[in-house]
Amino acid sequence: MSSLPGVGRRTALRLVLNLLRRPDAEVHAFADAFTRLKSEIVYCRECHNISDTEICPICGSPRRDHTTICVVENVQDVMSIENTGQRAGVYHVLGGVISPMDGIGPKDIEIDSLIERVAKGGIDEIILALPTTMEGDTTNFYIYRRLQNMGSEVKITQIARGVAVGNQIEYTDEITLGRSIVNRTDFNG
Repeated sequence: MSSLPGVGRRTALRLVLNLLRRPDAEVHAFADAFTRLKSEIVYCRECHNISDTEICPICGSPRRDHTTICVVENVQDVMSIENTGQRAGVYHVLGGVISPMDGIGPKDIEIDSLIERVAKGGIDEIILALPTTMEGDTTNFYIYRRLQNMGSEVKITQIARGVAVGNQIEYTDEITLGRSIVNRTDFNG
C-alpha cells in the first residue's frame, strides 16, 4: 500500500485501519471501484489522455479546435490546463519526458504518435507545454527538430515562462528572470 505515489507508511496504516472499521459492503464497493477503474479506463487512441471510451471527450468534441495540439507530459497537465478555461484545442499526452539519466528515451514516450498526427495534416500549431526542466527542454527541442526534419509548416510555440504572480524578484532564479525580461509583454496587453 505504501508504494502508491504520495502515500507514506502512516497514511497507508490510517487507510487500512479505516477500512477495517467499515462495513463489509462498503469495503467491497471500494475494491470494486478500483477493479472497474483498471478495466474500464483506457488511454485515448488519439491523444493518450485517460478516457472511458476509445476516443476521449476532448478529441471527440466537434467544438474543439483540432488544428492546435497542446503537448503535455501527463494527464494531470491536461487537467491543469483545462481548469484554466483558456484552451479550446486538443492535447497530446507524451506520458513522460526524455531523461537519459532515468533511461527514458524518445521511443519510451508518445513522440512518434505526435509526429504521425502532424503528418496526417490539418494541424496549424503545436504548443509545447512541457515542464521547465532540463528534461522538458530536451524533449521540446527533440520534438522541434523532428517536426523541422519532416519539412512541416506547422507553427511550433511553447508556453510562456516567467515570474509567477506573487513572487518576489529577488527570489526568482536568473534563468526565469532573464526569460521574463527578454519575453516581456506590452503593459496594455
